[in-house]
Amino acid sequence: MSVTEKKYDTRAVMEMDAAYMMHFVNRLPVVFVRGKGMQLWDADGKEYLDFLAGIGVMGLGHSHLDLVAAISAQAAELMHVSNLFYMPQQAMLGKRLVELSGMGKAFFCNSGAEANEAAIKLARKWSKDKYGPHKHEIITFYGSFHGRTMATVTATAQPKYHEGFHPMLPGFKYVSFNDLAAIEAAVTDDTCAIMFEPVQGESGVHLATQEFMSGVRKLCNDRGILLILDEVQCGLGRTGKWFGYEHYGVKPDIMTLAKTLGGGFPIGACLATDDVGGAFVPGNHSSTFGGNALGCAAALATLDIMERESLIRNSAETGAYLKERLLELQSSRSDICEVRGVGLMCALEFTTEIAADLGAECLRRGLVVNPIGKNILRMLPPLICSREDVDIAVGIIAESIQGIS
Repeated sequence: MSVTEKKYDTRAVMEMDAAYMMHFVNRLPVVFVRGKGMQLWDADGKEYLDFLAGIGVMGLGHSHLDLVAAISAQAAELMHVSNLFYMPQQAMLGKRLVELSGMGKAFFCNSGAEANEAAIKLARKWSKDKYGPHKHEIITFYGSFHGRTMATVTATAQPKYHEGFHPMLPGFKYVSFNDLAAIEAAVTDDTCAIMFEPVQGESGVHLATQEFMSGVRKLCNDRGILLILDEVQCGLGRTGKWFGYEHYGVKPDIMTLAKTLGGGFPIGACLATDDVGGAFVPGNHSSTFGGNALGCAAALATLDIMERESLIRNSAETGAYLKERLLELQSSRSDICEVRGVGLMCALEFTTEIAADLGAECLRRGLVVNPIGKNILRMLPPLICSREDVDIAVGIIAESIQGIS
């Protein structure tokens, strides 16, 4: 057991958390204290294979030496000044993301929810400037997840996230995902934007179809509506391409990013075309901490490492192998009804309500995965994941299913 691990007592940490923290999740009984690559260690020295990556955040794995060095060097030089002043790291990151995505302008914040909040405001501002004050309504989709602020939780078309917080904000309309007819019926003269994830992550890894993506883009073009793609989870290599929309041959008017962007350091981004991005003028929107030098330096280092280590290609290739192994597992079991995924973003759906027990059993055996609802198990491993890691993970999942059967 390392010196780091000896610093913390599992029971003491849990008791302190119970006494002093607001309880916004049901925590699992593990105190993680160290990570390296694909591995995590808890306060008792037990090792785990991480197939969740902080819910898709740790794209480089844990404690990548080059990222640690970049953060340390920037912290020693300058962490933050007000956005009233120029910061070279912010401008450099804006240039990098615009060039990677083919968009036009960038805004930086601290999380995916903040990025989506900015996207919602930008869509309304551009549309009202161009068409008039009536143009405000945004269409989102059942099964979506866009964040926990009042605007983004309203945009999240899952009633369980609305409970206790009504009234929701006006100006949002929900329809079924991958249903073009439903969208066409929902659009009115008040519609300013259609917003969705190319791959719905939180509800269980549901992919947009090509017909849906192409049809929504055409509808937006025909009706003067903005297309907002939430790539907070599926962007930046997660699907085996830099951005999820690249699988479909269409481009958004506004796109949001976070999670992998900082390699574990909090940073979010809202990107837009030149025309749409120009709707924000001084005083319209801002973020005190957004685009700070430290976060931008972390993001620049993360993008450098992703390119140098060919992590986009690895996500595609290892992700295909993960899906292949999961399909093999499905073929041996009647209780797995579907395998879904693209790149290193996969889910198993079961015919029975075993998700919570299965996730707990995997954790007991040293594998971190994510139960969703009653019957879905989600996997979002770091983009450094290898075929050997996949073999170990699928083996543990198979053993865990047997263990709880």
